Amino acid sequence: MNTRNAMAANATLHCLTGCAIGEIMGLMIGTAMGLSTGVTIALAVGLAFLFGYALSTLPLMKAGLGFFAALSVVFAADTLSIAVMEIVDNAVMAAIPGAMDAGIVNPVFWLGMIIALSVAFVAAFPVNRYLIDKGKGHALTHAFHEGHEAPGDHAAHEAPGDHAAHGDHAAHDHHKEH
Repeated sequence: MNTRNAMAANATLHCLTGCAIGEIMGLMIGTAMGLSTGVTIALAVGLAFLFGYALSTLPLMKAGLGFFAALSVVFAADTLSIAVMEIVDNAVMAAIPGAMDAGIVNPVFWLGMIIALSVAFVAAFPVNRYLIDKGKGHALTHAFHEGHEAPGDHAAHEAPGDHAAHGDHAAHDHHKEH
């Protein structure tokens, strides 16, 4: 698998993790509280975005970005991927007979969730690959994880082409400038 496909797969798995946590938590809360299907879906989608953004924001803050700077990068990087994943996930769940009405102890719910999230992964992967190819999406957050102060900024290198701080271009070939 080439580096960009690997980055897209990683970004999509990352998105899937946040979406799955939020979706499952939202559906559990909605079911436990007896909320309507529409309100439960809205809660689950809101939590999916919250957890998706949180899972991307925390590592950027750990890398030294302030909260609002990290959040602005994450909004730009993750919103489209999460939106695609949520639209597809909920559409598939709605299309599976009984999945939306099944309680969390019902195997139909879990089978539906597995199918829906799998289809959502397949739908979000090309979105993430496209964004990475354009230097957007996960490529924005990747730059901060690689020791750069900002996407395209190579101040962490002592000289152009010097990657002693974090490896060579094979490790992050999405940078085109040098």
